[in-house]
Amino acid sequence: MDTLLAEGLRKRYGDLDALDGFDLHVPAGVIHGLLGPNGAGKTTAVKALTTLIDLDSGVARVAGFDVRTQAGQVRASIGLVGQNPAVDEILGGRQNLVMFGRLYGLSKAAARARADELLDVFGLTGAAERAVSTYSGGMRRRLDIAAGLVLTPAVLFLDEPTTGLDPRARNEVWTSIRETAARGTTVLLTTQYLDEADQLASEISVMNHGRVIAEGSPEALKRKIGGDRVTVTLHGPLDEAARALGGTVDEETRTITVEVTEGLAAIVRTLDALDASIEDLQLRRPTLDEVFLTLTEKEPVT
Repeated sequence: MDTLLAEGLRKRYGDLDALDGFDLHVPAGVIHGLLGPNGAGKTTAVKALTTLIDLDSGVARVAGFDVRTQAGQVRASIGLVGQNPAVDEILGGRQNLVMFGRLYGLSKAAARARADELLDVFGLTGAAERAVSTYSGGMRRRLDIAAGLVLTPAVLFLDEPTTGLDPRARNEVWTSIRETAARGTTVLLTTQYLDEADQLASEISVMNHGRVIAEGSPEALKRKIGGDRVTVTLHGPLDEAARALGGTVDEETRTITVEVTEGLAAIVRTLDALDASIEDLQLRRPTLDEVFLTLTEKEPVT
């Protein structure tokens, strides 16, 4: 059964269709990326799935509960980490987590035990008593995610979790997200960092104009815009080699670009048969950035 299910979600604000037939199916215990340009409807979709807004129509279930008729059960089954930190910078890490536990209805003892457990899981025990204002960006974000996991939710919604972080801090947060999913929590990740989705998500949905326009694994989405390509720099004439390889010539750089259909070895054997002198050979794979741009540029403006 899908932990997250959305079918035909619609939400209109005046003349704007923020959601226009949005569909989503996410099984348990995976990291699912939700990508799209600004205004595509990602935030509206997350708000709908977390019961923060009412839908005009459609069916959505989170952890088996209907978001429209069982909102209380949905909220008890999820964690939500937004773009802005939710933790109090004056308090220490442990104090913050205990506070969240108490707000969620845990007893003092249960809240303290859960806080200690999460501090250990997220590598923050050594900084537990320090004011959060002294934490690095990566530490604050890890504490934010820990706060979203106080009740061990079935689903964790992460909205742009590494915005503004340096590469080291991003890697720290990525590790925490992977470990969260490995413990069985389903993660819905919205991000504009395409490399982040590529690194973390096993499946990705690309949104535009309020609906999903493509979905699949990162590798499957990359194949939608073509396979691997090889760029070969040769000494001597290029035309004969280009005809034999079925590639395109760039006279200025003296290169031939070929789509890899039968493996890299087949290209090298063809060039050897022509006695072509190879100066350089580079293998290039499509990136998720190219997939994103290709898919969203193809979409008609409505």
